Amino acid sequence: MTRIFFATDIHGSEVCWKKFIHAGAFYQVDVLVLGGDMTGKAIVPIVQQGGGRYRVVWLEQEQVLHGADALAELQQRIRNRGYYPYVTTPEELAELRADPQRVEQLFVAQVVRTLEAWLAYADAKLDGSGLRCYVAPGNDDMFQIDDLIRSARHVTLAEGQVIALDAHHAMVSSGWTNITPWHTFREEPEEALYARLSALVAQLPDPRSAVFNFHVPPYGSTLDDAPELTADLRPKRAGNAVVPVGSHAVRRLIEEHQPLLMLCGHIHEARGTVRLGRTLCINPGSAYEQGRLLGAVIQLEHGRVKQYVLTTG
Repeated sequence: MTRIFFATDIHGSEVCWKKFIHAGAFYQVDVLVLGGDMTGKAIVPIVQQGGGRYRVVWLEQEQVLHGADALAELQQRIRNRGYYPYVTTPEELAELRADPQRVEQLFVAQVVRTLEAWLAYADAKLDGSGLRCYVAPGNDDMFQIDDLIRSARHVTLAEGQVIALDAHHAMVSSGWTNITPWHTFREEPEEALYARLSALVAQLPDPRSAVFNFHVPPYGSTLDDAPELTADLRPKRAGNAVVPVGSHAVRRLIEEHQPLLMLCGHIHEARGTVRLGRTLCINPGSAYEQGRLLGAVIQLEHGRVKQYVLTTG
């Protein structure tokens, strides 16, 4: 018997990362799996004004902070919502605005520094616990983080790997997706995605008893329902009109191999479960900006999913 805690799409939220690391003990599981998109998307400049004052525009609101305590409190709130706080001067901010390449370099540095701290936290908390922790970066995650994850003692890079969960179940993982409107790091046309994932599945000893940990949901499964967008990435219609945006390649692989379990994410609002044939598919969703870690606890036993539950914490 193996108990898994699965979460995904924490997008740089520090509080969600810490909750994920502690979820092993809380839910009494054997394995932690993070399905992708672990890093944040933007820097929030905090501009020094002199005299212990700082100015910041965040979430479309301007704030003026007074003192080190207020600064530290805001920095933590920014980290918990998945952004990278950066204390700067008016002069440096003007230079950054004039140099997009320097901004990109600064962003990469912030991502790397934050992830180094996260992995150190995980190594300290997981040491001696016996828990196994696997991470497969998602389409929004830059390639620079892969070697960082490989360097951790208690967090394993799962991308492209076949991992034995126990004597009866193996897991294959990939954070690559079909093409998105945002032109992210790990995305490709359906034909190439099918070839990539097929090569991974071919390494499984028995796909029918396996776990597919693929970031993108299968097309038309309801786990891939997202608001329809215009060319400028605005909602196309008012109300709750949604369209399927998942992967045909992933759907095809599930139908061909009928794995025991499919773990996915990518579409934050499409939290739920569905069966495609014998395959149980789970998208736990994401509420990282609220600091809530959505997840799923799944118990595998002798080639079957004995039980599962969606969690919020």
